[in-house]
Amino acid sequence: MKRPLKSFPLHGWIGLTLTILCWILNWGLSGARTHYLFFGLWLGYCLTVDGLTVWRRGNSPLQRSWKTYLALFILSAPLWWLFEGINQRLQNWHYIGASQFSNLSFSLWATLNFTTVIPAVFGSAELVRSFPFIEHLPRGPRISPTRTVTIAFFLSGWLMFALMWKFPRIFFPFVWISIYFILEPLNIWLGNPNLAKFTDQRDWRPVLSLWIGVLICGFFWEMWNYYSNPKWIYTISWGYWMKIFEMPLLGYGGYLPFSLELYAMAHLISGFFGRKKALIEL
Repeated sequence: MKRPLKSFPLHGWIGLTLTILCWILNWGLSGARTHYLFFGLWLGYCLTVDGLTVWRRGNSPLQRSWKTYLALFILSAPLWWLFEGINQRLQNWHYIGASQFSNLSFSLWATLNFTTVIPAVFGSAELVRSFPFIEHLPRGPRISPTRTVTIAFFLSGWLMFALMWKFPRIFFPFVWISIYFILEPLNIWLGNPNLAKFTDQRDWRPVLSLWIGVLICGFFWEMWNYYSNPKWIYTISWGYWMKIFEMPLLGYGGYLPFSLELYAMAHLISGFFGRKKALIEL
């Protein structure tokens, strides 16, 4: 149930102020400046979304446990660096303006900015989950984590990854789905939080919340990147049409499975450290 505006928490106001300030400065200043402001911009976004979730649900990731919320930032950077490593093979995106920095300097600033990816996506998904249209969605198809299904997922994931690696110009989109197909079965077998426990009950609300949440993040990622300096651009071999900012329209579809990959990766790592409780409430 939506809560009155007066319950909007202090950290939400701080986040909103930080977002607006960094947005204005990032687009208004000349020269290379994004490396100073991008983290503040996305930290502000994360705090704003968390505050909105408190406003609507009465609780949020930060409010429930600041330690777990901080862990999302810590997990985020190394997980995104994995995609950066794969991109060395795919060459799907490049950073304009990176030459202004030493390799060490660019890596340090990039790592700081990468820490906001998971908190932004997970926080947005929890906010989306608070809306009535998600709560009242009808049941969807059942996908049960049987032995046959999980093995099929696992092998399909490795096949997609191998095709992507061998023929990157053709199968590059598999980077956004293959990892989920590989890791979701591992989480099921290890008893970690997984999305199959929801689809087994025909409950697709968590999946849809992640999808809508990551599309919201994707819109802001691409919009705030457009006038940034440095910035990223895309150099894919097909499907490069109808751009929205720097991202071609089809590219936004890749955000959907990417959110599932983040969920699987984060819970595999947290499960390795003994946590068997979900990092977010969907």
